[in-house]
Amino acid sequence: MNEHDRLLIKSSKSGDIKSFEALVAAYERKAYNIALRIMGNEEDAKDMTQEALIRIYKSISSFKEQSAFSTWMYRIVTNVCLDEVRRRKNNKTVSVDGGFETEDGEIKLELKSDTETPEEMYQRKENKEIIIKAINELTEEYKSVIVLRDIQGFSYEEISEILSCSIGTVKSRINRARNLLKDKLRLRLELSKAYSV
Repeated sequence: MNEHDRLLIKSSKSGDIKSFEALVAAYERKAYNIALRIMGNEEDAKDMTQEALIRIYKSISSFKEQSAFSTWMYRIVTNVCLDEVRRRKNNKTVSVDGGFETEDGEIKLELKSDTETPEEMYQRKENKEIIIKAINELTEEYKSVIVLRDIQGFSYEEISEILSCSIGTVKSRINRARNLLKDKLRLRLELSKAYSV
């Protein structure tokens, strides 16, 4: 942890709101992005990020500084979002803007140039929807590791700290989640080919 964060944490623990705001400012965007990927829409992501920041402020005095502040913050954001997802079991959504890796390579979900044909735009939109639906069908534990690793790009060590489980468990969940996702995508692709014949 850097000295700047350490000083801000110390001031935040003594109740200095300006120090707390300065402390979270550097990490707030990534926290929001995690919330957005888990919750699936901007409004819920803002609400969950706000809820997490309130929780962080209230519990900063209990932060033991054994991990980086950012890791602790992302863990709280992830937990707040997963708690909300569990409460809304029948309304699961996720947004995917980047790409993610599978055993067969990386699947990209990037926007193309303006020269994209209407057919290509439709196909890209359809592919994105297929991937989003497949991710939504994963259980929370698999969905969270896919979001943290393949969409947000956290390391195994960071995910281990964020989710409070061993690196071995993280690797195992990621591997299982990717395989489940690959199977779901393969099935959807075969079904869409069958219907388009």
